[in-house]
Amino acid sequence: MVQRPDDPLLSMTLWPHQSLTPKGLEFMSWMIGIGLAIPAFAFVGTAAFWGMLPFVIGAFLLFRFMIHRNQRARRLHEELSIWPDLITVRRYDPDGTIHNWQANPYWVSVTLHDNAKIGNYLTLKGAGREIELGAFLTPEERVTLAHDLRRALARAK
Repeated sequence: MVQRPDDPLLSMTLWPHQSLTPKGLEFMSWMIGIGLAIPAFAFVGTAAFWGMLPFVIGAFLLFRFMIHRNQRARRLHEELSIWPDLITVRRYDPDGTIHNWQANPYWVSVTLHDNAKIGNYLTLKGAGREIELGAFLTPEERVTLAHDLRRALARAK
């Protein structure tokens, strides 16, 4: 990607909604673990306790695995910058893959697809490619983003 000394007309980072911080998720995880263990405490010292224990531990470990998997998925984000002569989009996937796209803003078009399976599916088209943008955003957020992009592209032209 191009590193530029001048400030862009528009620069934004898009990421999925994240309702809890990593510390909050960790706290919630341990509270659920305690909640799973409470019913087993009534059976301590009996054969039923040993029958329940693998399931309680298994449920807790599965929950912890899913929380950590969600943490990795939270790394997904997109960075967009618009200058008078260049637009760049960089997408960071959770697996560490980075996808780059750039074009001249004069030739870029912003399209909201109404008939797509995803409401208000947003694409940018330019430099011989069409890319999706903000697929993880809500339909309303994509409408606002499209409006902001069109305004910035008009200033760039």
